[in-house]
Amino acid sequence: MSRVGAIDCGTNSIRLLIADTDGGKLVDVHREMRIVRLGQGVDATGQFASEALDRTRVALTDYAELLRTYDVPTVRMVATSATRDASNRDVFFAMTAEVLGAVVPGAVAEVITGTEEAELSFRGAVNELDTADGPFVVVDLGGGSTEVVLGVRDVEAGFSADIGCVRLTERCLHSDPPAPAEVAAAREVVRDGLGQAFGVVPVERARTWVGVAGTMTTVSALAHKMATYDSEAIHLSRVGFNDLLPVCDELIAMTRAQRAALGPMHEGRVDVIGGGAIIVEELAYALGQRAGIDELVVSEHDILDGIALSIA
Repeated sequence: MSRVGAIDCGTNSIRLLIADTDGGKLVDVHREMRIVRLGQGVDATGQFASEALDRTRVALTDYAELLRTYDVPTVRMVATSATRDASNRDVFFAMTAEVLGAVVPGAVAEVITGTEEAELSFRGAVNELDTADGPFVVVDLGGGSTEVVLGVRDVEAGFSADIGCVRLTERCLHSDPPAPAEVAAAREVVRDGLGQAFGVVPVERARTWVGVAGTMTTVSALAHKMATYDSEAIHLSRVGFNDLLPVCDELIAMTRAQRAALGPMHEGRVDVIGGGAIIVEELAYALGQRAGIDELVVSEHDILDGIALSIA
C-alpha cells in the first residue's frame, strides 16, 4: 500500500485528496474542497486576476502543510479549464512550484487537455460502479467546462465543452434573479456546447448517466430534501427526472439570497449554481430524448480520484 496526494485546481474550486492505494482501490485519508474562483473573469479578460491567484495560493499553502503532516511522498496537481485559457498561467505555475516544491521536491501543477480531464473524471467516477449498468455517460460539470464521456471501464469517446457554471453565469446571467431573456440566452449557449459534445460522444448508447462535481451533488442534496449536506448519503444517490427538473427550475428562478438560505448550499456556489442548473436541465432533456435515460446517478468520486489512481 502506498500513499499519494491528488490536487484538482478548477475554475471554481481547488480540492485535495490524500489516499492510500491498494490494488487499484483508494482508501481516503483526507479529502477537502475550497472555493477559490481561480477562473474569476478569465472568460472575459483571458487572464487570471491577482486576487484569484492570491486566494489559490492561500488554499494551496494549507494543502501543502497537510501533505507534510500526512507524510505524502508523491503528489500530482492538475489544472483545468481556466488555466488552459489564461494568458498569464506562467505566474500560476511558478506559484505552485514554489508552494508544492517546498514539500515534495519538483512538484508543480500541470495543465491538462480537455480530453485528459474527461478521461480522469471518467476513471474516478466509474471505479466503484457495476459494469452491468454500463455503458455509462459521465458528465463532469465544472466551473469553466463540462466533460461528457462514454464508456464502461475504459473511455470510448469523450469531449470537453466550454460551458460551465462560472463561465455561463459571467457570460449570460447578470440579473438577480436572472431575467427570462438571460436564461434563454444561456440555454442557447449550453445547447450549442452540448451539440458539439454529442457530435463526438454517442450518448444514445448510454444506459446510465453519472454526474460529478459540485453542481450535481448539490442538486441531488436538494432533491433529497437534505437539511445539511451529507457526502456519504449523496455518493451514488439517484434522482429521477421528475424530482431533478423542478429543483433545477427553482434554482434558476431564485435570487442569490434565496439560494444562500438553502441548507446544503456551499457559499461559494450561491452565485453560479443557477448556471449549473441550466446545464443539468439541458443534459436531462437531451439524454432523455437520445438515450431514454430518466434518472441521474450522482458520484462524489470524480477527477480527483482519477488523478490519485493515475499515480497509483
